[in-house]
Formats: sequence, C-alpha cells, structure tokens
Amino acid sequence: MALVWAKHRHAERYLAAMSFAESVFFPVPPDVMLAPMSLAQPKKAWRFASFATIASVVGGIVGYLLGFWLFEPVVEPLIVQMHWQDKFDIALDWFKNYGVWVVFIAGFSPIPYKVFTIGAGVLQMAFLPFLIASAVGRGARFFLVAALMKWGGVKMEQKLRQYIEVLGWAVVLLIAVAYILLR
Repeated sequence: MALVWAKHRHAERYLAAMSFAESVFFPVPPDVMLAPMSLAQPKKAWRFASFATIASVVGGIVGYLLGFWLFEPVVEPLIVQMHWQDKFDIALDWFKNYGVWVVFIAGFSPIPYKVFTIGAGVLQMAFLPFLIASAVGRGARFFLVAALMKWGGVKMEQKLRQYIEVLGWAVVLLIAVAYILLR
C-alpha cells in the first residue's frame, strides 16, 4: 500500500502522515515511501527527507507526551494487550543505562522508535535533549535514505532493500563502540 501511496499526487502528505504515525504507533517505517519517492524524483529527495524528519519528530513529541501524561490510563493497558511489555521493559532499562543516546540510536536504527518516544516520556527525560536526539537521529536516517536513492538510483534501491536492517544495526554497533571508547 505504501508503494502505491508513494506515486500519488498527495504523496508528500502521506509520507508526513506515515512518518508521524510511525513515531507513535504505526509499525511500517516511512522509508518504504521515502525511498521510491526519492528515486522517482531525485530533485525533491531532500524535500521528502525534510518532510519525513519533521513529521517524525512531531510524532515523537506526541509519543513523549503520551508517556509523560497518559501512560497509566491509556498506554500501559495497550502495551499489555499487545504483549509488548517485555520490549518496553528492555527500552526502559536501556534508558537508565544510556540516557539520551538511546533516543538517537532508536531514531536512526531499525529499533522501533515509538517505544523510545513513549519511554522517554514515562521516565520524564529532559525534553530538549530528547528533541535534539530525535531530530538528529531521524534526520540522519531519512537524509541517508534520500541520498542513497538520489545518487545510487535503481541499483541502490535494490541493495537498500536487501541490506537496510544490516546497515542500521552496523551503525548502532559503531555508535556503541564509539561510546565505549570515548567514555
């Protein structure tokens, strides 16, 4: 469905909506629209990446606020119902150990960003560092996807589909190693 939306005349709106929703609850990452849109219209790749980044960060703010204000009455029952409690507990543990770096890593990597936006609110993480880490992590991810499509074309799209998860985890590993070395 996302690939069909990517060709629609309102594709930018759909991309923004998908980016927003993915930061709060939606399971499909916006990359599935961003990549074909950037490939089809390389001159607009940076524009598309900007839309995805801004909408995703705004969605992250909503996730943060849900965790901050509505966790017990609204979010927690959903987490239990969806059987996500184990994943959420891991996310909260990561926050305690790594702080704001977890938001950046989740924003860039294949880790579900939505879990960390809500978790940041639950733990009442300082908002400005959360916002900066979200913007940098999400922006880096979406601009990288747009750049790969703009400069690499169809061949790069095929490779991206094949290796996107490996690439994401490799970056997470590099960040973890850098963190350990610089600590």
